[in-house]
Amino acid sequence: MKQRFLGQGLAVSEQGLGCMGMSEFYGAGDDVESLATISEALDSGVNFLDTADMYGPFINEELVGRAIASRRSEVVLATKFGNQRGVDGAFLGVNGRPEYVVASCDDSLRRLGVDYIDLYYQHRVDRSVPVEDTWGAMKSLVEAGKVRHLGISEASAATLERAHAVHPVTAIQSEYSLWTRDPEDEVLATCRRLGIGFVAYSPLGRGFLTSNDAVRSPTDEKDFRRFQPRFSGDNGDENAKLVEALSAIAEAKGVSVAQLALAWVLSRGDDVVPIPGTKRRRWLRENIAASDIELSDDDVRAMEAAVPRDAVRGDRYYAAGMLTLNG
Repeated sequence: MKQRFLGQGLAVSEQGLGCMGMSEFYGAGDDVESLATISEALDSGVNFLDTADMYGPFINEELVGRAIASRRSEVVLATKFGNQRGVDGAFLGVNGRPEYVVASCDDSLRRLGVDYIDLYYQHRVDRSVPVEDTWGAMKSLVEAGKVRHLGISEASAATLERAHAVHPVTAIQSEYSLWTRDPEDEVLATCRRLGIGFVAYSPLGRGFLTSNDAVRSPTDEKDFRRFQPRFSGDNGDENAKLVEALSAIAEAKGVSVAQLALAWVLSRGDDVVPIPGTKRRRWLRENIAASDIELSDDDVRAMEAAVPRDAVRGDRYYAAGMLTLNG
C-alpha cells in the first residue's frame, strides 16, 4: 500500500479503514470478523484507522483498541469528538465546549488503551461555540502530548480557515464520492491553499456505489441507510440507474463498481485519502485492489457523465443530520 501525506507531513496509507460500521449504523456487527478485518488491513499496509467516540456509542473505540493493542506502532489512529451521545445511545447534540473537548479526549484515550491519538477531529462544528474556543482546547491537547495532529469534519471553508489560524489543521474529513461532490465547491481549494489534507469518508456512497443490491435496499432495522433520503423510495430507484450506468464502465475495465468508484476518489489528488468502511475481510480485499486501477482522462469523463453531480436524488442525511453540515 502506497502512502500519501496529509497536512503537517502526516504520512498515512493511501486508503484508510473506516471502522464505524463494525459497531453501529450498518446492521448487526461481528466482533470476531471485525477484529480479523482490522488485522488483515494492517497486514496489507492499511495503517490509517478511523473511529469516533459516538460510534456504538463508545464501543467502537474499545474494539479498535483491542485490535491494535499489540500493534500500536504500526497504526495512524484517528478518532473524533463533538457528536455527543448518552450511554443509552441518545443523541444529545453537537458539543464544542472547551471542557467537553478535554474530557472527551481523556475518555477516548482510556477506551482505546493508548497514550496518544495521532489525529483528533472535531466531528461536527458547534455553532453555539466559537471555533476558536474549541480549537484552543484542542491545541492544549497537543501541548499536553495527548494528541499529535488536529482535524475537523464537515466544516465550511471559512470555519476551516478560522481553525487553522488557531492551530495548523492536518486534515478535514468530509463525505466525498462520485455522488457527493460538495467539497469541490470551496473546501478542496482552501485545503490546497493552506496545505491541509482531505480525508474522504463514504467514498462508496455508504455502499450504494457498488453492485450489492442488498446494500442499496437494506432491510435490517438497525441499518440507518433505510431512512436516508438517497436510499429511499423514488430517490433510491433513480439513483440505482446511475449505478447501472457506472456498472457498464466497470465491466469494460474488468473491475467491480465499488473498485471503480474508489479509484475515482483516489484519482482526485495525492492529498485526498479515502477511508472506505467495511466490517468484512472480503470487501476489504476488494477495496485494497482499487489502488491498482489506472484511470485515464477519458475514464474519468465517462464516470462523471454516468453519475452527473446534479442527477443524484435526495439529501445526504435526513433533515436533522443536514443541519450539522457545513458548520
